[in-house]
Amino acid sequence: MSSPSECFECRWQGSRLLLTAYLGCQVLALLVLWLSALPWWLGLCVFASCIAHASWAIPRCILLTDPRAVTGLRRDAQGWRVFSLAQGWQPVRLCRDSVAVPGLVVLRFVRAGHWLGESQCVPRDALGADLHRRLRVRLKFSRRRFDACFRSG
Repeated sequence: MSSPSECFECRWQGSRLLLTAYLGCQVLALLVLWLSALPWWLGLCVFASCIAHASWAIPRCILLTDPRAVTGLRRDAQGWRVFSLAQGWQPVRLCRDSVAVPGLVVLRFVRAGHWLGESQCVPRDALGADLHRRLRVRLKFSRRRFDACFRSG
């Protein structure tokens, strides 16, 4: 299973569970904002920040409708790669703080040529059950999952 020559690929879709959790947190944040004793101008700034974050996060990280959204992961002879419609397959280095538990995979990675890490949540409803299990197993037991080098190709 952990042979570097063995290929693995999966692609996921937007998640309704993640959208529900995100919107619930937004509602709670706005409720706390409404009940707080902040000055009106500061409350307006926080409200605008919540709306701006939602308009950025929902298409890029939750529903995956933005062309730059990460919607796939591949492991092949060249190493790990992530997929987005706008940029195609790009080499990445997986970070050690990636999490793979039965209901959720939090994929943490750094793209080649970048120093800032990114993350993508893949909840259980974004993939088929078998493919989600295979992704978790691949992330947990792959020998070279944290390779520091990037290979071109």
